[in-house]
Amino acid sequence: MGTRTRARVGAGLRWGFALVVIAAIAPTGCGTSRDQPRAPALPHDLVREARPIGPGPRFHPPATGPIPGRCEPRLGRRIAAHLEAFAENRVVIVAAGIGTQPPRRIFAGRIAGARCYGALATIDPTGLVLVRLGARLTVGDLFRAWGQLLSEHHLASFAAPRGSTVSVFVGGVRRHVAPGSVPLTPHAEIVLEVGPYVPPHASYTYPPGT
Repeated sequence: MGTRTRARVGAGLRWGFALVVIAAIAPTGCGTSRDQPRAPALPHDLVREARPIGPGPRFHPPATGPIPGRCEPRLGRRIAAHLEAFAENRVVIVAAGIGTQPPRRIFAGRIAGARCYGALATIDPTGLVLVRLGARLTVGDLFRAWGQLLSEHHLASFAAPRGSTVSVFVGGVRRHVAPGSVPLTPHAEIVLEVGPYVPPHASYTYPPGT
């Protein structure tokens, strides 16, 4: 599963990737089916787990929170954790720029430079969270730096359905803990959900050096 996860920006672009694949292999216009190669089937897990990115600003909340810890001019060496968030059966994009101070320099959709970087930072909208070595931080710290609400019943601007709570998965396993208490440990795969169940990933393929 790990290699497939890098095909998305956050979880939702995995769905876009699947649509691109379908479009590329589907017959076009003229000719009979005998003229066309048989389209390969998409992996079952990819289809089962795919969700589109939610529309509108609620699904794209910007980074508005305070810088966590010292704000240093260089990103420096970091450990990485990965967070995916789902609400109403759609992907909530984890904003780029959490834990960074403007002015920011953007290249190819990623933050290539900032005035300074806090104890945790996101430099692209994939859910990859970069944590300064030695810092002991949690998902709660991430949401505070993001400027978004997180509790047992709320994920950003989304409330859990009546009688339910925010679902927490770590490494694909359900954890009955407060979502903000989950530590941002090296290569943790953390999934938060409100609303319909989305099959969580157990792992994530990290970029080299993280």
